[in-house]
Amino acid sequence: MTRSELIDALAVRFPALTRGDVDAAVKLILETLSKSLASGGRVEIRGFGSFGLSLRKPRVGRNPKSGDKVAVPAKFVPHFKAGKDLRERVDYPKAAVRKVA
Repeated sequence: MTRSELIDALAVRFPALTRGDVDAAVKLILETLSKSLASGGRVEIRGFGSFGLSLRKPRVGRNPKSGDKVAVPAKFVPHFKAGKDLRERVDYPKAAVRKVA
């Protein structure tokens, strides 16, 4: 689902809100989440999951074109961990899984 599809779905579900209001709300939520992560914080949405930062250690990589060694510095990358409710919703029931012959 893209951001515009999310905005359309919310606008349909809540007809009292205009598409502009929904767009502003989604934009505000995403900006707030981004700012929190950029400042080193953690965001937890109960029943959905949590966003945090993981540190990638410095390493030696290779330039794919020339094969030369390149020093890749340490960096923080966003990390998402799904909550229990989300994991259970997306997991297929074991009885529904068919064996592929």
